[in-house]
Amino acid sequence: MKQPQSRIKAVEWRGDTCRLLDQTRIPGRETYIDCRDYREVVDAIRSLAVRGAPAIGVAGAFAVVLAARSAKDLKEPKPFFEKALLEIREARPTAVNLSWAVERMRGVAESTGLDADRLLQEAEALHAEDIQFNLDIARHGLELFDRKISVGTYCNTGDLATGGVGTAFGLIHGAYLNDRVSHVYTCETRPVLQGLRLTAWELYKNEIPFTAICDNMAASLMAAGRIEAVFLGADRIAANGDAANKIGTYALAVAAKYHGIPFYVVAPSSTFDLSLASGAEIPIEQRDAKEILSVLGDNTPPEAWPVYNPAFDVTPHQLITGIVCERGVLKAPYAENIGSVLG
Repeated sequence: MKQPQSRIKAVEWRGDTCRLLDQTRIPGRETYIDCRDYREVVDAIRSLAVRGAPAIGVAGAFAVVLAARSAKDLKEPKPFFEKALLEIREARPTAVNLSWAVERMRGVAESTGLDADRLLQEAEALHAEDIQFNLDIARHGLELFDRKISVGTYCNTGDLATGGVGTAFGLIHGAYLNDRVSHVYTCETRPVLQGLRLTAWELYKNEIPFTAICDNMAASLMAAGRIEAVFLGADRIAANGDAANKIGTYALAVAAKYHGIPFYVVAPSSTFDLSLASGAEIPIEQRDAKEILSVLGDNTPPEAWPVYNPAFDVTPHQLITGIVCERGVLKAPYAENIGSVLG
């Protein structure tokens, strides 16, 4: 099979610096943020300069390295380091990859005594694993196609959201290279337009035929037979297969179910949280009202208007056709199969 190639580096380690591609400037400008302090990485995660569950996991691991380097010159390094780990872990609460990466790095720190060089080795190993997981996901995803089809996607799951070629985007890209995808419809993904700004940009750069659509257009395209399957990512998957993803995913899943269209969640094993029995236990991040009101531009109301702005919603496992991870395609019953494959 032809494998997709990564053209974009959302996060990487350079010398003594964690370099992040500033995703708030895309598609207009490609600018980078060079972080030499863990707090700069935390700020970048919170502001969505770096985003996507796997990518913020990698960025979080590099932030731990920076925290260890700052701690080593202090009289009492451990309290500083523990505080830093907490700040990194809580930068975004829904994406479990971040806390997973921090805890993995904590384990190394506890066994090596804040050895920054050893921590850097672990962070780079974590990054390399994510790159390989993306390729494995793309390979397993080909099993899902018996003909060439047009597909839909939501939010952003490509190079920008991961350490490699992407999760759902990497799967779609691989399927396109192997003549299984003819066209991609990418939803704009309100309120901060990750689909329009980021996924469309990646599709354009990789020369994959696509059309950007408003979120409320997807159901009509399903009815017209122009979206034949949906592939999208996740920020946390519970033990029963319920999946948290960018707000609006649930509505897309309902529309797909009604139209009899396969709906696939694509994520690495680090996105599963087997400590949670169901999606009801997944913490949902609430974000600033400005992200919604910004659509009004110069007409933003002078008074503060009440706004509900959750960053994610939870799609029940009953609406999910399959979950693709680096170990294969998981199908219902999810509680049993997730446990046997990942537990």
